[in-house]
Amino acid sequence: MEQQQVKTVVVIGGGITGMSTAYYLEQKAREQGIALQVYLLEADDKLGGKVQTVRRDGFVIEAGPDSFLARKPAGVKLCRELGIDDELVGTNPNARKTYILHQGKLHRIPQGLNIGVPTQFVPFATTGLLSWGGKLRAGLDLIKPKSERKGDESLGAFLERRLGNEVVDRLAEPLLAGIYAGDLRKLSMRATFPQYEQLEQKYGSLIRGMLAQAKEAKAQANAATQAEGAAAVRPLPNSVFLTFNTGLHRLIERLEAAYEHTEVRKNTRVEQVEARTEGGYSVRMDNGSTLEADAVVITTSTYDAAGILPSSFSAKTQLTHVPYVSVATVVFAFDQGVIDFPFDASGFVVPKKEGRTITAATWTSSKWLHTAQDGKVLMRFYVGRGGDEAIVDEPDEEIIRRVRIDLKETMGITADPSFSIVTRWRRAMPQYTVGHLDRIKTFVEQAESEMPGVYFAGGGYTGLGIPDCIAQGTTTAEQVLAAFKR
Repeated sequence: MEQQQVKTVVVIGGGITGMSTAYYLEQKAREQGIALQVYLLEADDKLGGKVQTVRRDGFVIEAGPDSFLARKPAGVKLCRELGIDDELVGTNPNARKTYILHQGKLHRIPQGLNIGVPTQFVPFATTGLLSWGGKLRAGLDLIKPKSERKGDESLGAFLERRLGNEVVDRLAEPLLAGIYAGDLRKLSMRATFPQYEQLEQKYGSLIRGMLAQAKEAKAQANAATQAEGAAAVRPLPNSVFLTFNTGLHRLIERLEAAYEHTEVRKNTRVEQVEARTEGGYSVRMDNGSTLEADAVVITTSTYDAAGILPSSFSAKTQLTHVPYVSVATVVFAFDQGVIDFPFDASGFVVPKKEGRTITAATWTSSKWLHTAQDGKVLMRFYVGRGGDEAIVDEPDEEIIRRVRIDLKETMGITADPSFSIVTRWRRAMPQYTVGHLDRIKTFVEQAESEMPGVYFAGGGYTGLGIPDCIAQGTTTAEQVLAAFKR
């Protein structure tokens, strides 16, 4: 019997997208009986990309994302496959509310508010975050006709048309800053919240659509719970966000340990991907070595991807047009005894119009009980956003000084932290500007035509969050294996 030829796939980029791609290539190749060798190349000395957990003095500190959305199934599915779903924890149920800074004071976000869209009357009517004119303007959404517009528009323009500019500037913009770090009036609605357009068209009103969606989601959650019980699946914590009791990097550790047919090469930077005359591709690395591959998956930032593609591939310039924003996080640790403040929420967000250095604050030890020992307090602050990135290039001391000014003026805390950590993420947040999905679709079609066997996935394309990146890894693995079978 003739031995099956082993196919080789090179995955460039060892962040969560690349790691998930390698994992699902292995899993699905085994299921389909395809002999496969995967190489996972990462320029850094560790895998995980922005998922980085630091453990210091009994604290569990996230340098990048601190959790993932429970409602998006790809993340939970992967955790279950890896056998670590029993280690998942949710947010502290006593600290699930969030504040918004308005005119220098913290106001609780009204209950029932979904990214600026009100779904409960009394909390919205009584909030001090909006003027009566702003509240009445938002209510016009119930009677305004749906748009006849065709094509993409900015998320800010859509929300302003439906709910008014106060809702956009005081509620939606700060709430979304932590996700995209961008300008709502430039971000594409179809690439960020496509369901908004669908709700408007179906229900004629964003508010009515949200109410209907919430009712449907509750029914689906109940059905899923019953299904889990019937299938003896371990129930998840009742939380919008999930992480691990030892830190989010647990997912990275377990993924890396799960590889059987993937050779991981860290400290390995790819310099060029070139097509071979006999088919397939050559991947040249900075150490002078070369890998021959039947398929290549590029999961780096779009600007790094453009740098390693051959000059003959003219469409690569489209990848350099995806804007990226630089941000930084600042962590402070305290002894609880030096702070007189009621940590009764997960933190607060800051509208751009407040003129603060920080864009948001997470009261980490309040939000996540596993992150600090009793008697200790951990907080994390975010700086930098679209149009205001200069702070990221300041020295640590200056960033810390300015954050401490905001900390004093918003929370009244003047005590010196036990320690502080500044983490910079330069050109880390891709901006899905209006028309983004159409441009990516055009690029992918050109790539499929001119460079068949080269695939693209990651945060710069169709989804930023951890579940979105895992889902891209799953889909990409399926596409690679399907091409091998043709």
